[in-house]
Amino acid sequence: MADRVYPSGDQETASSTPQNSSEHPLRPIPPSPEKPVPPPGTYVIQIPKDQVYRIPPPENARRFQNYSRRKSRRSKCGLCLCSLLGSIVVLAILAGISAAVLYLVFRPESPNYSIDDIAIKGINTTASSAEISPAIDVVLRAKNPNDNIGIFYGKDSSVTVYYSDVELCNGAMPAFHQPSNNVTVFKTALTGPGIELTASMKKALRDSEKKGKVPLKLNMKAPVKFKVGSVKTWTLAVKFRCDVTVDKLTAEAKIVSKDCEYGWKFWW
Repeated sequence: MADRVYPSGDQETASSTPQNSSEHPLRPIPPSPEKPVPPPGTYVIQIPKDQVYRIPPPENARRFQNYSRRKSRRSKCGLCLCSLLGSIVVLAILAGISAAVLYLVFRPESPNYSIDDIAIKGINTTASSAEISPAIDVVLRAKNPNDNIGIFYGKDSSVTVYYSDVELCNGAMPAFHQPSNNVTVFKTALTGPGIELTASMKKALRDSEKKGKVPLKLNMKAPVKFKVGSVKTWTLAVKFRCDVTVDKLTAEAKIVSKDCEYGWKFWW
């Protein structure tokens, strides 16, 4: 049999081709991806992301400006609030330090009060009428035990006398200045015209007077200012309450017992 003759190129291809193609099958080559081609007449512009967030489109420019202004206003309000709170804290600390220094230097003591005498008129428990017009003169004693502190008592004070929670009369204490280490005794006149008493209350008053023990209650409230050196404090309030028992309801009444207490408020 005659030998088959191959061209030189075909011979190389035949020699390089594996004899058994079933042992080494050829894998198909995937097609290369192609970029989509935009239709004619259109343009694609790529913008970086940072420019997209920083530069709003024209239709959102006004909204962006409003948002920026609102944010700056909030920042300014936050700064103002922080400054205000900081100022308040600083002032409170300075006030506390000043009060502590004043207390250590002057050693203030609280004034004290008591009832020295009481005279009652206009209460007749044996009369047929249920209406009374009491007039009570109360002598009060105020003591200022401080060495370098004066006390100023204002005009808007109030003094009230009660019997069994029924107001009998009221009035005011005089305004005056009390120097340091001083005891001031003053009288205040209280009136209560046209007080209607029930039959049971009138009987209770009469029975208490027969026993020689008529319980009354006195409440006093007065505006005061303390003077330390050349500096006056703001207006404070002193409250004085006294449960006092008298032997009779006349001008010659004597105090049988008394239980008094007082307190302070740092505002009027």
